[in-house]
Amino acid sequence: MKSVATLTATIADVRPAQEPQRAGYWREVGRRLLRDRLTMVCLSILLLMALAMICAPLLSPYDPLQGSMIRRLKPVGTPGHWLGTDELGRDMFARLIYGGRLSWFVGITPVAIAFVIGSGLGITAGFFGGWVNMMIMRITDVFYAFPSVLLAVAISGALGPGIDNAIIAMTMVFIPMMIRVSESVTAGTRNLDYVEAARSTGAGALTVVRVHILPNVLGPIFVYATTLVSVSMILASGLSFIGLGVKPPQPEWGLMLNTLRTAIYTQPLLATLPGVSIFITSICFNLASDGLRTAMDVRA
Repeated sequence: MKSVATLTATIADVRPAQEPQRAGYWREVGRRLLRDRLTMVCLSILLLMALAMICAPLLSPYDPLQGSMIRRLKPVGTPGHWLGTDELGRDMFARLIYGGRLSWFVGITPVAIAFVIGSGLGITAGFFGGWVNMMIMRITDVFYAFPSVLLAVAISGALGPGIDNAIIAMTMVFIPMMIRVSESVTAGTRNLDYVEAARSTGAGALTVVRVHILPNVLGPIFVYATTLVSVSMILASGLSFIGLGVKPPQPEWGLMLNTLRTAIYTQPLLATLPGVSIFITSICFNLASDGLRTAMDVRA
């Protein structure tokens, strides 16, 4: 996992040089993305996965919660169950695409909430500075005293298992990261010439933030948020694996890994399918975020 300090230093430079050039800048970003084959392949895979989850009832005729003990642990390639069945005889393909809905939801939601809350606090700290910055950033530093995984497990364990508590735990982990990055980007933007010119004309703080700061800092902050999605999905799957996330019998990739771990010796290929799904999704989100960061780098 990349350190927050490294990512902060990298994305601090990812912004258009001058505010009036924003439209042309974003068109150039779009052209760079289209020329990046690896990023487009990853985005295409993510889009296909999202469409499969949305169209799950059309793609699979099986109920992901209904099983049959007479067809349990059927191997991959079984007629009628081309990805086999799990330990309770439930169709694996149905479980994977329905479970993807929950895995993506639990993985993306904490990042989205942290993006809104963390960006707001970080931009406030970076723009106003002084005691406001000191108060927000010192509280943020407290959370950095604990490893992310340990903090998520501790909060989720204290709140109890469940989707809502897992989302709360992961949101608490990601908010300090978003605050740190957004504060750094905002602090570097507030002293640029066009911001100083707006202040000299008598524009109020809210106007300066809305018109000049937000359009130039939200892009880099969003890029950083996309890098956290893969981390969030792995963390959410880990919480479900140890019993602190999604509860049975709901299909979720991390929970499926837990329930299928006893089948690793009899049906190893079947037991790895949820892990492969987690791996493909996380690596595609990672590579797509790297491609977006590169496309937004004005020095490229």
